[in-house]
Amino acid sequence: MVEAADAPAAGRRRGRSGGGAARRAERTALRIDAAPPITRAIPTFDLLPEETLAIIEANAETVLEEIGVVFAENAPALARWREAGADVRGDRVHIPRGLARTLCATAPANFTQHARTPERSVEIGGKGLVLAPVYGPPFVRDASGGRRYAVMQDFENFVKLGHMAKWLHHSGGTVCEPTDVPVAKRHLDMLMAHMTLTDKPFMGSVTEPSRAADSVAMADILFGGLEGRCVMTSLININSPLTFDATMMGALETYAAAGQACIISPFIVGGAMAPVSVVGTLTQVLAEVLAGVAYSQLIKPGAPVIFGAFVTSIDMNSGAPTFGTPEASQVTYGAGQLARRLGLPYRSSGSFAGSKLPDAQAGYETATSLNLGLLSGVNFMLHACGWLEGGLVSSYEKFVMDADQLGTLHKLAAPIAADENGQAMDAIREVGPGGHYLGCAHTQANYQSAFWKSEVFDYKPFETWKEEGARDTSSLASERVTKLLAAYEAPPLDPAIREALEAFVVTRKAELPDAMA
Repeated sequence: MVEAADAPAAGRRRGRSGGGAARRAERTALRIDAAPPITRAIPTFDLLPEETLAIIEANAETVLEEIGVVFAENAPALARWREAGADVRGDRVHIPRGLARTLCATAPANFTQHARTPERSVEIGGKGLVLAPVYGPPFVRDASGGRRYAVMQDFENFVKLGHMAKWLHHSGGTVCEPTDVPVAKRHLDMLMAHMTLTDKPFMGSVTEPSRAADSVAMADILFGGLEGRCVMTSLININSPLTFDATMMGALETYAAAGQACIISPFIVGGAMAPVSVVGTLTQVLAEVLAGVAYSQLIKPGAPVIFGAFVTSIDMNSGAPTFGTPEASQVTYGAGQLARRLGLPYRSSGSFAGSKLPDAQAGYETATSLNLGLLSGVNFMLHACGWLEGGLVSSYEKFVMDADQLGTLHKLAAPIAADENGQAMDAIREVGPGGHYLGCAHTQANYQSAFWKSEVFDYKPFETWKEEGARDTSSLASERVTKLLAAYEAPPLDPAIREALEAFVVTRKAELPDAMA
């Protein structure tokens, strides 16, 4: 990330370290910095009691056995389920009690997703939290252009911003949907952006099984052979309620067979795709995840998977999805408990906001969603920055605002120091009654790391803020976007690998249609 150097502590004497001019130069100097993935030193919030969890688990088994799940237009999947012992009637699979859970037992509790720079690799599961950016919006928004359809330049810009974001560990996948590239070909350009513009881990394409196969082939080139390594984590959405379509399942089959990770994620809007009650929604979520994870293990036992839960509620007046609501929080907390009982990594939460602008509504909704993600035990947080308008828009300003706020999750998850320095008894003795701590030795020794610092928020006095244009947070974020993109430098990549990737893309594009829909 491009990050300003630490400011001097209040009370620091004039003339020290070369004076004010040197300190100002230090504050405005740019540098790339990257924080490691979060390891929680705090407990998760277990909302539901044991008896409620047991009810949900029993009801989910009833759903799988009595109601079943549909595997649409996928004869091989039906054959696999039949061979495994399921009761297949048409395209509906009725899974006997305990079968799905038994199959899920071979899925790993945690796994490493390798990056092309080893230091950027991430461990997914356990007490870890990996943060990834917004995924999927067809529109983008910025201060100068407003709301518009995304193009490939926008996609590349977001990958660059993600590469430079200190607190973001993952480049994500479809950070926006570039509409100026033919549908059948755009996944190739998106993958090239992730593979060349950043060295953080990334996601593969899932919009068609052949595109998943292209993702695996390009990853094989990038890494010089996969050799049993997981190098992609990709999103497999379930068509809730209880339907697994052939496109998504074809992508899952491709990735699982190649040992690449999939997020098995129901797409829940309470009241539309699931019941309006918390326990009813969790029952359906668990049934769908059990079926999806079990199917991945039918493809390849031991294939890495993540228990996904994208959950929101619906505004009963307009029918629009709502975000940052207490009901969605309750489902997210409960799903985390269910994931841990299954022994699977957990994906949920993000910078969710239904607001049309990066305004106060967006801030409230996002703060709620990010913090509940931390406390619910999320291991992989997709949509951690940039999400706006219910996921229809990738916002430049909100991307850097959210990416800045992700630093608070790092701080909240860290252990509180109780060593000699943390106890600060020397400072209390030095200052004594009626003094102040600004200039004491303990403050001078710790000021650079004691407090988390925002790179976006304005904490200046009113008069200074007014003189500088009375800018709001969105305006400050817009300036930061410009500054970051101007300072971007691509990470090094072996020219031979780049040439091989480019050759693959040229060949595949020549084979694919140019249709824009």
